[in-house]
Amino acid sequence: MRITEIFYSIQGESSFAGLPCVFVRLTWCNLRCSWCDSEYTFTGGTEMTVEDVITQVHGYGCKLVEITGGEPLVQKRECTELVTRLCDEGFTVLIETGGGLDASILDARAIKILDVKCPGSGEAERNFWPNLERLNPQDEIKFVIKDRTDFDFAVGIIEKYRLNERQPEVLFSPVWGAVELKALAEWILQSKVHGRMQLQLHKYIWGPDVKGV
Repeated sequence: MRITEIFYSIQGESSFAGLPCVFVRLTWCNLRCSWCDSEYTFTGGTEMTVEDVITQVHGYGCKLVEITGGEPLVQKRECTELVTRLCDEGFTVLIETGGGLDASILDARAIKILDVKCPGSGEAERNFWPNLERLNPQDEIKFVIKDRTDFDFAVGIIEKYRLNERQPEVLFSPVWGAVELKALAEWILQSKVHGRMQLQLHKYIWGPDVKGV
């Protein structure tokens, strides 16, 4: 499989935010979101076996692992094998996926963090909507918000798929530098939506352009 980087850091997003976590960042992506902060994953990378990846993950001594990208599911066979192997070995496995590919192929023990694309991404038409009908109880849904149009779109999806009734809550993540945090907080409060506002902690700690954190 092709890997861009493997590193140990503080989880910056999701309900696991603030916890130490090992990140396995896969190369390649099928989407080109306007606000993407990991374009360096689109090409390059290093060929590694699943066994090599697992050995390196073990070296950090941390049981929380996130598989991310790029888009991990572009490497469907290798990604599903890696996720299952890590689950078999007792890791808590998170998979950050862009929502444009069928995520139901992943091991049900893993926790999907499904990034539903809003209009501001330029990729909303490529959402694979059956993903929202095949969620496991522990899976999380994220909306990256660029402006009020994105927020209203997200609320419409939450209502359509009855996501207000789920635990954990949906996640609202502001596009870095594009939307005022106070404004997003006020939209959430006014909407009465059952959601969690999240910030990308790693960007506040190390800066928005630093890789490997």
